[in-house]
Amino acid sequence: MTITQLKYVLAVAEHKNFTKAAEKTFVTQPTLSMQIQKIEEELDILIFDRSKKPIELTEIGTKIVIQAKNIVNEANRISDIVDQEKGFIGGEFKLGIIPTIMPTLLPMFLRNFINKYPKVKLKIEELNTETIIEKLEDGHLDAAIAATPLQNQNIKERPLYYEPFIAYVPQNHRLYKNKMLEVSDLDLTDMLLLEDGHCFRDGVINLCKTINLQDEDHFSLESGSFETLVKLANEGLGMTLLPYLHTIDYKGQDLDFLRKFEEPSPAREVSLIYHKSELKMQIIEALRNTIASVVKGAITFQNVQIISPINKK
Repeated sequence: MTITQLKYVLAVAEHKNFTKAAEKTFVTQPTLSMQIQKIEEELDILIFDRSKKPIELTEIGTKIVIQAKNIVNEANRISDIVDQEKGFIGGEFKLGIIPTIMPTLLPMFLRNFINKYPKVKLKIEELNTETIIEKLEDGHLDAAIAATPLQNQNIKERPLYYEPFIAYVPQNHRLYKNKMLEVSDLDLTDMLLLEDGHCFRDGVINLCKTINLQDEDHFSLESGSFETLVKLANEGLGMTLLPYLHTIDYKGQDLDFLRKFEEPSPAREVSLIYHKSELKMQIIEALRNTIASVVKGAITFQNVQIISPINKK
C-alpha cells in the first residue's frame, strides 16, 4: 500500500462519500475507488460498508483509519524535517482563529507577518473552538489561536497573552457608580451574553459560577457580536463583559462605561495551539514570535485569574 492510497482512505472516512472524497483529493472517482479496493484486497478485509448511506467504516476500518492518520502524519514530517534543516519558512499554512479574537488580534499582527515571511501562504478561517479542535485533530488546520486551557491531550498550547475581562456598565445600571468591580458584584440575571457556541460566553458563565450563580434560566438576551451586546446595554437591558483588546479603541461615552475588576483580574488565556505531532513548527514559532512582539505593548497584565473557556455543565 502507498501513502497516497491511505490519503484516499482518510478522505472517504471524512466525507463518507466516494465522489466527494475524489473531488477533495483531485482524482477521478473510479481511480479513488480502485485504489481503495486494492488496499482492501491486499489486506483481505473491507474498510468501508458500502451498503450504508452515507458510507460507514467497518469495525476493522475504524482501526485502520486511526493508524493511517499516524502514518500520513509521519510521512508529512519528513518534508517538515527537510524544511527545518534548510531554514525554509514558507508554503501553505492553515490557521484557525475564534470569533472573539479574530477582529482585534488579526489586524495587529497580519501585516507584520506577511511582510516578514512572504513565502508563507496563510489561509485563515474564523471558527469556533469545537470546530478548531476537530480540524486540528483531522489535520485540516496547522494551528489556531483560541482561549485556553482546553484540556485536550492531542493539542499543545503555547500561551500568547492574558486578556482581562472588562465590564461594560451603562449609566442606568446598579454598578455604574462603582469605579472598580469585584467578581462578587456580578449577577447573571442582568448579564447580556454572546449566543451559545462562543467560548467567551462559557468563560463569563464559569466566572459567575465561582460565586454560586448557577441558574441560567433568567437571561434570554443573547447575541453573536459584542457590538450588539453594547447596544443592548445602552438601551438599558443590562450590562456585559468584553475582552480587553475589544475596548482599547473606545472613546467618549463608551469609555466612561468601562469598569475594570479588582486584582487578580478575571481573564482569559489566549494561546497558539497545534497538534501534538508538531508539524510546521518553524512557521508556528515565526507566528508566535510575531504575535508576541505586537501584543507586548498592548497586553501587560500578569496578576490575573484565568477563567476556563470550557463549558462546565
